[in-house]
Amino acid sequence: MQSSIIVVSDTRTEETDRGGKEVMRQLEESGRKAGPVTVVRDEIEEIRACVIEEMEKEVDVLFLTGGSGIAKRDVTPEAVEPLYEKKIDGFGELFRLLSYQKDAGTKAMFSRASAGVIGNVLLFLLPGSVKAVTLAMEELILPELEHFYSELHK
Repeated sequence: MQSSIIVVSDTRTEETDRGGKEVMRQLEESGRKAGPVTVVRDEIEEIRACVIEEMEKEVDVLFLTGGSGIAKRDVTPEAVEPLYEKKIDGFGELFRLLSYQKDAGTKAMFSRASAGVIGNVLLFLLPGSVKAVTLAMEELILPELEHFYSELHK
């Protein structure tokens, strides 16, 4: 199973990014392959173009970190959700619930984390913080990744 990671940020670089690196670390520690981290600006068309470019590399799972809040520059959901053929509503719902319970409290409601399917590619849109990425990867994604994958390839 091949993964790619896209960091959406106007302020982070490959050197200063921590969220995308955490996705990569979690994947590698679980014995999975992870592609390089690509950084793209918070611009809808640039995000979409990067997603399409990564999908052409025949990845199975695409992780995006950043741009999932409610600030004016947070446009990642607007960029990727129209591409979903199937939205996995439960991912965002469970992520916000766990965030609320673990440490974010009511601030969890501002997260627009989501997941969906585009063709045979799973896409996870995560916040950019290391804490949020760790929570999503450990509690939700890694325990079910093989099951997600097998469902798409039946």
